[in-house]
Amino acid sequence: MNKLIKINPLDNVFAICNGILPGDEQEIDGVLVVFDKPLGLGHKIAARPILKGEQVIKFGVPIGSAIEDIPRGAHVHLHNLKSDYISTYTLDHEFISPK
Repeated sequence: MNKLIKINPLDNVFAICNGILPGDEQEIDGVLVVFDKPLGLGHKIAARPILKGEQVIKFGVPIGSAIEDIPRGAHVHLHNLKSDYISTYTLDHEFISPK
């Protein structure tokens, strides 16, 4: 079963629609990608190489910009993506309860 979905032709990331486990394989544009960590529903995978500074497009909407070059098949998340709308650092402790 396909674990990745791309909704809009402008998308440069896939959304995970079926959880990924370490060792799972997926062919992306003729390149076999082997995943090395578990990734859950809704996470993003680069559909093609994304250059540093390039906008990341998911579901036809820009969601941020790459802060480093991202290879095809790589996990796209806060470690290599910044929001173009709010400061990413504001999300660092979003779900941590105050002591």
